[in-house]
Amino acid sequence: MTGTSSVSPPSEPPPNHVRGLAITLAAGLFLTFSGAFGTDEAPLLRRLVYWLPVMAVGYVWGSFVTTTIARRARSLTNNTWLIGGVAALVMSVPFTLFVWTASRFVLGSSMPLAGIPFLFGYVLLVSAALTAINLLVESRRTAMTYADPAPPKFLERMPLKLRGAEVWAVEAEDHYLRLHTSKGQDLILLRLSDAVDELQGIEGAQVHRSWWVARDAITDARRGDGRATLTLKDGAEVPVSRTYAGLLRERGWI
Repeated sequence: MTGTSSVSPPSEPPPNHVRGLAITLAAGLFLTFSGAFGTDEAPLLRRLVYWLPVMAVGYVWGSFVTTTIARRARSLTNNTWLIGGVAALVMSVPFTLFVWTASRFVLGSSMPLAGIPFLFGYVLLVSAALTAINLLVESRRTAMTYADPAPPKFLERMPLKLRGAEVWAVEAEDHYLRLHTSKGQDLILLRLSDAVDELQGIEGAQVHRSWWVARDAITDARRGDGRATLTLKDGAEVPVSRTYAGLLRERGWI
Protein backbone atom coordinates (compact mmCIF):
# COMPACT_ATOMS: atom_id res chain seq x y z
CA MET A 1 0.00 0.00 0.00
CA THR A 2 2.95 2.26 0.14
CA GLY A 3 6.30 3.40 -1.15
CA THR A 4 9.20 4.18 1.10
CA SER A 5 12.91 4.76 0.86
CA SER A 6 16.00 5.84 2.71
CA VAL A 7 17.02 9.49 2.71
CA SER A 8 20.60 10.62 3.20
CA PRO A 9 22.27 13.99 2.75
CA PRO A 10 25.38 14.21 0.60
CA SER A 11 27.76 13.85 3.55
CA GLU A 12 26.29 10.52 4.59
CA PRO A 13 27.03 7.09 3.23
CA PRO A 14 24.75 5.87 0.47
CA PRO A 15 21.54 4.22 1.69
CA ASN A 16 21.47 0.43 1.99
CA HIS A 17 18.67 -0.52 -0.41
CA VAL A 18 18.86 -4.20 0.49
CA ARG A 19 18.12 -3.31 4.12
CA GLY A 20 15.40 -0.87 3.08
CA LEU A 21 13.69 -3.45 0.87
CA ALA A 22 13.92 -6.05 3.65
CA ILE A 23 12.20 -3.64 6.05
CA THR A 24 9.48 -2.97 3.48
CA LEU A 25 8.86 -6.66 2.78
CA ALA A 26 8.79 -7.40 6.51
CA ALA A 27 6.09 -4.75 6.81
CA GLY A 28 4.29 -6.44 3.91
CA LEU A 29 4.29 -9.75 5.79
CA PHE A 30 2.93 -8.02 8.88
CA LEU A 31 0.13 -6.43 6.87
CA THR A 32 -0.59 -9.80 5.24
CA PHE A 33 -0.95 -11.83 8.43
CA SER A 34 -2.73 -9.07 10.32
CA GLY A 35 -5.23 -8.57 7.52
CA ALA A 36 -4.73 -4.83 7.79
CA PHE A 37 -7.07 -2.24 6.29
CA GLY A 38 -9.94 -4.64 5.78
CA THR A 39 -7.99 -7.24 3.79
CA ASP A 40 -8.66 -9.92 6.45
CA GLU A 41 -11.71 -11.06 4.48
CA ALA A 42 -9.47 -12.33 1.67
CA PRO A 43 -7.73 -15.75 1.91
CA LEU A 44 -4.19 -15.70 3.31
CA LEU A 45 -2.54 -16.65 0.00
CA ARG A 46 -4.37 -13.90 -1.86
CA ARG A 47 -3.37 -11.37 0.78
CA LEU A 48 0.24 -12.51 0.37
CA VAL A 49 0.05 -12.13 -3.42
CA TYR A 50 -1.40 -8.66 -2.89
CA TRP A 51 0.71 -7.15 -0.13
CA LEU A 52 4.24 -8.29 -1.05
CA PRO A 53 4.20 -7.06 -4.70
CA VAL A 54 2.44 -3.84 -3.69
CA MET A 55 5.05 -3.14 -1.02
CA ALA A 56 7.96 -4.04 -3.33
CA VAL A 57 6.68 -1.76 -6.10
CA GLY A 58 6.06 0.91 -3.50
CA TYR A 59 9.64 0.70 -2.27
CA VAL A 60 11.08 1.09 -5.77
CA TRP A 61 8.76 4.00 -6.54
CA GLY A 62 9.40 5.61 -3.18
CA SER A 63 13.17 5.33 -3.57
CA PHE A 64 12.99 7.06 -6.94
CA VAL A 65 10.79 9.88 -5.64
CA THR A 66 12.85 10.41 -2.49
CA THR A 67 16.17 10.42 -4.34
CA THR A 68 14.82 12.93 -6.87
CA ILE A 69 13.43 15.23 -4.17
CA ALA A 70 16.57 14.96 -2.01
CA ARG A 71 18.81 15.87 -4.95
CA ARG A 72 16.78 18.98 -5.74
CA ALA A 73 16.34 20.00 -2.10
CA ARG A 74 20.03 19.94 -1.17
CA SER A 75 20.44 23.61 -1.97
CA LEU A 76 17.55 24.44 0.39
CA THR A 77 17.87 22.04 3.32
CA ASN A 78 19.71 18.99 4.63
CA ASN A 79 16.88 18.14 7.03
CA THR A 80 16.29 14.50 6.15
CA TRP A 81 13.03 14.36 8.13
CA LEU A 82 11.57 17.27 6.18
CA ILE A 83 12.72 15.72 2.90
CA GLY A 84 11.29 12.36 3.95
CA GLY A 85 7.95 13.90 4.89
CA VAL A 86 7.62 15.72 1.58
CA ALA A 87 8.67 12.58 -0.30
CA ALA A 88 6.06 10.45 1.53
CA LEU A 89 3.37 12.96 0.56
CA VAL A 90 4.45 13.21 -3.08
CA MET A 91 4.91 9.47 -3.60
CA SER A 92 1.52 8.67 -2.04
CA VAL A 93 -0.53 10.66 -4.54
CA PRO A 94 0.01 8.53 -7.68
CA PHE A 95 0.66 5.37 -5.68
CA THR A 96 -2.85 5.54 -4.24
CA LEU A 97 -4.18 4.93 -7.77
CA PHE A 98 -1.89 1.91 -8.09
CA VAL A 99 -3.16 0.52 -4.76
CA TRP A 100 -6.77 1.12 -5.79
CA THR A 101 -6.20 -0.76 -9.05
CA ALA A 102 -4.33 -3.64 -7.38
CA SER A 103 -7.08 -3.95 -4.77
CA ARG A 104 -9.75 -4.32 -7.44
CA PHE A 105 -7.88 -6.92 -9.53
CA VAL A 106 -6.28 -8.99 -6.75
CA LEU A 107 -8.67 -8.64 -3.82
CA GLY A 108 -11.84 -7.95 -5.78
CA SER A 109 -12.37 -4.62 -4.01
CA SER A 110 -15.49 -2.69 -5.01
CA MET A 111 -14.25 0.68 -3.74
CA PRO A 112 -15.57 3.41 -6.10
CA LEU A 113 -13.40 6.24 -7.41
CA ALA A 114 -15.03 8.47 -4.82
CA GLY A 115 -13.29 6.43 -2.14
CA ILE A 116 -9.78 7.22 -3.41
CA PRO A 117 -9.29 10.24 -1.08
CA PHE A 118 -10.09 7.94 1.86
CA LEU A 119 -7.62 5.35 0.54
CA PHE A 120 -5.01 8.07 0.14
CA GLY A 121 -5.03 8.58 3.90
CA TYR A 122 -4.09 4.94 4.47
CA VAL A 123 -1.37 5.03 1.83
CA LEU A 124 0.13 8.21 3.28
CA LEU A 125 0.03 6.74 6.80
CA VAL A 126 1.97 3.62 5.82
CA SER A 127 4.34 5.63 3.59
CA ALA A 128 5.17 8.01 6.43
CA ALA A 129 5.62 5.16 8.93
CA LEU A 130 7.98 3.15 6.76
CA THR A 131 9.90 6.25 5.68
CA ALA A 132 10.40 7.11 9.35
CA ILE A 133 11.63 3.58 10.12
CA ASN A 134 14.12 3.75 7.24
CA LEU A 135 15.31 7.17 8.35
CA LEU A 136 15.93 5.91 11.88
CA VAL A 137 17.86 2.90 10.59
CA GLU A 138 19.92 5.05 8.20
CA SER A 139 20.69 7.65 10.86
CA ARG A 140 21.91 4.90 13.19
CA ARG A 141 24.04 3.43 10.42
CA THR A 142 25.48 6.86 9.63
CA ALA A 143 26.30 7.49 13.27
CA MET A 144 28.14 4.18 13.44
CA THR A 145 29.96 4.86 10.17
CA TYR A 146 31.21 8.25 11.27
CA ALA A 147 31.89 7.41 14.89
CA ASP A 148 35.24 8.80 15.95
CA PRO A 149 37.85 6.12 15.22
CA ALA A 150 40.60 5.29 17.67
CA PRO A 151 43.57 7.66 17.27
CA PRO A 152 46.58 6.26 15.40
CA LYS A 153 48.76 4.15 17.67
CA PHE A 154 51.79 6.19 16.63
CA LEU A 155 50.51 9.19 18.58
CA GLU A 156 51.10 7.27 21.80
CA ARG A 157 54.83 7.31 21.02
CA MET A 158 55.04 11.08 20.77
CA PRO A 159 57.39 12.69 23.31
CA LEU A 160 55.63 14.70 26.01
CA LYS A 161 56.62 18.04 24.51
CA LEU A 162 55.01 17.05 21.19
CA ARG A 163 51.78 15.58 22.57
CA GLY A 164 48.74 17.03 20.81
CA ALA A 165 50.79 18.23 17.83
CA GLU A 166 49.99 17.54 14.20
CA VAL A 167 52.36 15.00 12.69
CA TRP A 168 53.73 16.48 9.48
CA ALA A 169 56.46 14.01 8.58
CA VAL A 170 58.61 11.19 9.89
CA GLU A 171 62.24 11.04 8.74
CA ALA A 172 64.55 8.07 9.28
CA GLU A 173 67.95 8.89 10.82
CA ASP A 174 70.01 5.74 11.44
CA HIS A 175 68.04 3.77 14.05
CA TYR A 176 65.97 6.78 15.05
CA LEU A 177 63.07 8.69 13.55
CA ARG A 178 62.96 12.47 13.45
CA LEU A 179 59.44 13.72 13.98
CA HIS A 180 58.40 16.87 12.13
CA THR A 181 55.34 18.30 13.88
CA SER A 182 53.42 21.52 14.46
CA LYS A 183 55.17 21.80 17.84
CA GLY A 184 58.70 21.24 16.59
CA GLN A 185 60.98 18.24 16.14
CA ASP A 186 62.28 15.40 18.26
CA LEU A 187 63.79 11.91 17.91
CA ILE A 188 62.32 8.56 18.90
CA LEU A 189 63.74 5.05 18.60
CA LEU A 190 61.66 3.16 16.02
CA ARG A 191 61.89 1.68 12.53
CA LEU A 192 60.21 3.65 9.73
CA SER A 193 58.30 0.58 8.54
CA ASP A 194 56.72 0.20 11.99
CA ALA A 195 55.92 3.90 12.10
CA VAL A 196 54.15 3.74 8.73
CA ASP A 197 51.95 0.90 10.01
CA GLU A 198 51.08 2.80 13.17
CA LEU A 199 50.30 6.03 11.29
CA GLN A 200 47.20 4.46 9.71
CA GLY A 201 44.34 6.90 10.25
CA ILE A 202 46.33 9.96 9.20
CA GLU A 203 46.19 10.79 5.49
CA GLY A 204 49.74 10.39 4.35
CA ALA A 205 52.19 8.20 2.48
CA GLN A 206 55.74 7.00 2.39
CA VAL A 207 57.42 9.06 -0.32
CA HIS A 208 61.02 7.87 0.07
CA ARG A 209 62.78 5.02 1.81
CA SER A 210 63.58 7.50 4.60
CA TRP A 211 60.40 9.64 4.65
CA TRP A 212 56.71 9.42 5.46
CA VAL A 213 54.73 12.64 4.88
CA ALA A 214 51.23 13.76 5.90
CA ARG A 215 49.14 15.11 3.03
CA ASP A 216 48.10 18.27 4.92
CA ALA A 217 51.73 19.12 5.70
CA ILE A 218 52.68 19.70 2.06
CA THR A 219 52.85 23.35 1.03
CA ASP A 220 54.58 22.93 -2.32
CA ALA A 221 55.52 20.19 -4.78
CA ARG A 222 58.19 20.70 -7.44
CA ARG A 223 59.17 18.41 -10.28
CA GLY A 224 62.34 18.63 -12.33
CA ASP A 225 65.12 16.47 -13.77
CA GLY A 226 62.91 13.43 -13.37
CA ARG A 227 62.59 13.93 -9.61
CA ALA A 228 60.09 15.57 -7.31
CA THR A 229 60.54 17.47 -4.06
CA LEU A 230 57.91 18.24 -1.44
CA THR A 231 58.12 21.28 0.83
CA LEU A 232 56.55 20.94 4.27
CA LYS A 233 55.03 23.51 6.60
CA ASP A 234 58.23 23.63 8.67
CA GLY A 235 60.28 24.36 5.55
CA ALA A 236 61.77 20.86 5.28
CA GLU A 237 62.31 19.65 1.72
CA VAL A 238 61.47 16.01 1.17
CA PRO A 239 62.76 14.02 -1.83
CA VAL A 240 60.31 11.76 -3.66
CA SER A 241 61.89 8.57 -4.96
CA ARG A 242 60.89 6.96 -8.24
CA THR A 243 59.53 4.00 -6.28
CA TYR A 244 56.74 6.12 -4.82
CA ALA A 245 56.36 8.81 -7.49
CA GLY A 246 53.76 6.90 -9.50
CA LEU A 247 51.47 6.46 -6.51
CA LEU A 248 51.79 10.13 -5.55
CA ARG A 249 50.92 11.21 -9.08
CA GLU A 250 47.80 9.02 -8.98
CA ARG A 251 46.78 10.73 -5.74
CA GLY A 252 47.42 14.17 -7.21
CA TRP A 253 50.20 15.03 -4.76
CA ILE A 254 52.73 15.90 -7.44
